[in-house]
Amino acid sequence: MASGEVRLEVPAAPEFLRISRIMAAGVASRVGFTLDEVEDLRIAIDEVCFAMVGAKGREGTITLRYLLESDQLSVEGKGQFSDGLGNAPAVSALSNQILAAVVDECEFSAGEEGPQFLLVKRHRPA
Repeated sequence: MASGEVRLEVPAAPEFLRISRIMAAGVASRVGFTLDEVEDLRIAIDEVCFAMVGAKGREGTITLRYLLESDQLSVEGKGQFSDGLGNAPAVSALSNQILAAVVDECEFSAGEEGPQFLLVKRHRPA
């Protein structure tokens, strides 16, 4: 499995969240994740990014760092918002259940410029 880092910055609008899912799938596939693991990661990225921007989007951007290690992929997300809507992510109970089912770790926090998250998906060799 490769190691390294990939960064992506997208506008904080729902129509651009697809790019973050595509990037997650591409990176995870490249480093040997199974199809099921890739799909789990795509679902998780969708949930956390949507929790940060909501259905209408926000003024600003989301920066994602995909961190590749020997047995896992971590994704750090940071919102930089100028809309004054607050810095706490809006995570529903259903989203929390979904995240618990598809990733090994998920943490949310309120940053200075907007909400932040950390996802960890471990690769389990067959």
